[in-house]
Amino acid sequence: MTSDRYQATGPQAKFQPGSADRVLFNKQGITDPVVMDEVELQLLLQLYEHVLRGQFADRRLEVADLMEWHRQWLGNLYDWAGQQRSVNLAKEDFHFAAAAQITRLLLEFEQQYLHRYTPCHDLDDAALAEAIAVCHVELILIHPIREGNGRLSRLLADVMAVQAGRGPLDYSRWDADKDGYFAAIQRGIDRDYAPMSQFVSAALSAPGV
Repeated sequence: MTSDRYQATGPQAKFQPGSADRVLFNKQGITDPVVMDEVELQLLLQLYEHVLRGQFADRRLEVADLMEWHRQWLGNLYDWAGQQRSVNLAKEDFHFAAAAQITRLLLEFEQQYLHRYTPCHDLDDAALAEAIAVCHVELILIHPIREGNGRLSRLLADVMAVQAGRGPLDYSRWDADKDGYFAAIQRGIDRDYAPMSQFVSAALSAPGV
């Protein structure tokens, strides 16, 4: 995904020459954001195949798992794939966690949330929706990587759902109501996960999920 959604400062803010600041500096020299979106999508589909079918982690998850997934996904495109971001990121007037705090926050995320909620065995729908919502919100608020946090967070949600014996989530409502989704994320600042739980419940109960 192209990076024009965020304002960034710092050394990882470099863009690919010739891209009009629409594509991050990458190993393949890609300058067209449409091409980059397609390349990242195809690589993401390969990652899903690898994680959910090839080496599915039906165990307690660690932050190292998330970073390794990101490295496998985007390692052929970006030098910083699988690494914590060194830039500060904001979306409009909303600032994600400061880069200097990410190491501490990821440790807390692992201990307080990943270790508490995974593996997602023997959970009913309500408990599973809450577990996924809490982990999704907290990971998005940290935004630990330069690019791809939303898709990585969805992969985590899908892994948790599969651990619980469900299929990957249907994110169509999330995509159709982006303002409502982002408002639900922001409610998590006050540890109010109910709005996000509603989004997860809808994604779990969608036809075919």
